[in-house]
Amino acid sequence: MGQKGSREQLFPGDIVEFPRNKYFSHFAVFYGERDGIPYVAHLTCRDSDSKHVLYGRAMRSAVRLDPLELMGKRYKVNNMLDGAFPARDFHTVVKELIDDALGKDVTFDILFNNSEHQATQLRYGVKRSQQIETIYEHIMPAWKKLFKHNSL
Repeated sequence: MGQKGSREQLFPGDIVEFPRNKYFSHFAVFYGERDGIPYVAHLTCRDSDSKHVLYGRAMRSAVRLDPLELMGKRYKVNNMLDGAFPARDFHTVVKELIDDALGKDVTFDILFNNSEHQATQLRYGVKRSQQIETIYEHIMPAWKKLFKHNSL
């Protein structure tokens, strides 16, 4: 199931990364098994039939529970902030947050509230997106130049 034919051990509360292309991945939190089927909780867009959300925002998004394999056969555990923040207890905190969020409308925003933000918020109580931070490192110098010359 995991990347490159490996089968990673998943524990409830782990962040699961599903690579989508060279630059971006989709993130979820491992929820556990139901009737022997592993499930993940993830932020998904409901108001767009397209995989490309207009201007990086979708007003009708929600946290959903889906079978792990529905998300993709390639994945890896990526608890990227374990060295910086303690993981919250899954059974007393994270599971309740997921169950409470299911089906409620949320605004998806590629820069400020994407699936990685959601996963880190659930696991650590901190919204972070390393893939967006990496992009910012590359585009901010160009944007600063445009602002300086009043071109933007």
